[in-house]
Amino acid sequence: MESSQLFLILLAVYLVGLIGIGWYFTKKQNTVTDFWLAGRRIGTVGVGFSSAASWLTAGGLLAVIAFFMLQGMGSIWGFVAPNILALLIIAIFVKKIKNLPAITQAELLEQRYSSAIRAPIGIIITIVMILFAVADIKGFALVLETFYGFDPLYAALIVALAVSVYVTLGGLSAVVWTDVVQFLFLSVFTIVIAIVSVGAATGGAVDAPANAGELFSNVSSGWWNPLSIGIPMVLIFLFAIVPGWITEQDPWQKVWAARDSKSARNGLLLGSLLITIVFAGCAVIAIALSSIYPEIPAAGFPMGMAQAEPALLVFVLENFSPFIVALSAIGLAAAAMSCTDTFATSGASCVSRDIYQRFIKPDATMKQMLAVNRLSVLFIVLAATVGSFFITSILEAIHIATYIASASYFFPLMGGLYWKRATKEGAMAGLIVGAVVQISLIVYDIYMTAPMAPAYLQTVHPVLMNHGVIAGMGLSAVAFFGVSLLTKPSSAVNLAPFFKEEAKNLAAEAAVTVEEDDPKFQKFLKRIDEQLVGERAHLHVRLESSASVNWHRFVEALRSSYAAWVTPTGVDSVYRLVQADMLSCVSITRGTTDKEIWFASEPPASEMGDQKKELFVAYNEVAAALESMGVILTVVEE
Repeated sequence: MESSQLFLILLAVYLVGLIGIGWYFTKKQNTVTDFWLAGRRIGTVGVGFSSAASWLTAGGLLAVIAFFMLQGMGSIWGFVAPNILALLIIAIFVKKIKNLPAITQAELLEQRYSSAIRAPIGIIITIVMILFAVADIKGFALVLETFYGFDPLYAALIVALAVSVYVTLGGLSAVVWTDVVQFLFLSVFTIVIAIVSVGAATGGAVDAPANAGELFSNVSSGWWNPLSIGIPMVLIFLFAIVPGWITEQDPWQKVWAARDSKSARNGLLLGSLLITIVFAGCAVIAIALSSIYPEIPAAGFPMGMAQAEPALLVFVLENFSPFIVALSAIGLAAAAMSCTDTFATSGASCVSRDIYQRFIKPDATMKQMLAVNRLSVLFIVLAATVGSFFITSILEAIHIATYIASASYFFPLMGGLYWKRATKEGAMAGLIVGAVVQISLIVYDIYMTAPMAPAYLQTVHPVLMNHGVIAGMGLSAVAFFGVSLLTKPSSAVNLAPFFKEEAKNLAAEAAVTVEEDDPKFQKFLKRIDEQLVGERAHLHVRLESSASVNWHRFVEALRSSYAAWVTPTGVDSVYRLVQADMLSCVSITRGTTDKEIWFASEPPASEMGDQKKELFVAYNEVAAALESMGVILTVVEE
């Protein structure tokens, strides 16, 4: 049997397992929250392994090993350290992020500012996710080309078809649990290769090191110095990359999907530890490969990159049987898929929820939304596949995406979370200035840079390295803060989800009394679907009307009759804002059909009893609003 055939057989078995996971979760996708946020039930292990797997691309690993070979520990600031630091920093903000009632960052920013910012942010996040996915597909293409001589098209098709199938079946739940499997494959692969490569480096030629201790002691002291590139360069890298990664949507979705704040925080800490272990393995592999192929580090950077990036693949091909080569290819395929599926899910949520539902069909039913979301996943993967044939550098694709994110929406997002004075005008100014300046700098830098030469802007001044992202971020900050201070402060409705004192002022309506022994209330209680998930209870009620509901007309009738009902992100999600905690507030959305209305509330577990009364009050108000339209509302029998 040819080695390529063996690989395809093992790959088919592996993919069947992944698709099986997606199929298992497909029947659990009853709401868009189930699809996009895994029903908010992911624990520490799921968050940790998925967070780690989502940031370890196949191409990224090959590039990290190459940079270790050519530049030593000083190279960690371009990829390794930002990965670890970003997860640690997000862990600090978990409580703030977790309590925000949003599924996407674009939806979050509309709540904070206005509807005008939602589409631009959604489009930018989608582009960023596509560029990240491009790096994964290109990395896997390099693997298959080196091992089997496959055309890059085959790598793109394998990743595209596999990811599209299991993600569209199982949503984020499938992403998380396939990520767990994929990270295990990848980590075992890295550890085994590290051990074997050290063995090969110490047991080969006559002048080879006698043991591992001698191998590592032979490495120059400068190689071990993480500050060898100088403190200014370290700071430039951190300011260029970390802001983009801590505001990246996919880890925020893992936080929103976690069962509670503790699970999210511990999961991110676990993820950073798991990433550190894999990158430590990459450093060991780099030291061993430098001893085996001394001509590569001798070539220096950047001339040696052409040999350094595929060095691991060449080593595997030269030293292992076809079966082990095939297993290695699957391990790197796992890295490619574990990132692509996350980026596809995050990007698709922007396309389907922030663009389609928000602006094209606000009254879309859940059934329609799930269908659109699945099509959006296919769109993201297809776009990344096409992009992989036009972008040549793996890390360049990752960095370009990061720089656009850092310069465009870092300040509007993080500033909006913690600075009350931020305004919609300031957010739009920061977004537009940052995006336009950064994209222009990237295009100009690429155009002006000769092949194999240092980036043009970097030669002008070191602060302009990384396509001038520091300048892009600086101008975005000036526009954001300056315009915010010159314009009218945000309204209380926009501030309420982010600042409890504002929500308390807004939620001043007197509570409606509910009698415990009211027969209608007792009957209503039996229809509440309740689950305890971590620190919060999940309460759901499915309601059905006697006729199709004109959603726009209904929402207007509800808002005009009862001041507590608000629509901070459009008519697709309506809240009864009578509490400072927005997640606890009763929300209503259109159900599977145009006759269904779904109620939901996620109060702290200790307040579940009182919140059931709040659900009953909300039910009566919705029923009254519908009755004014000649429509009768009933609770769906389970």
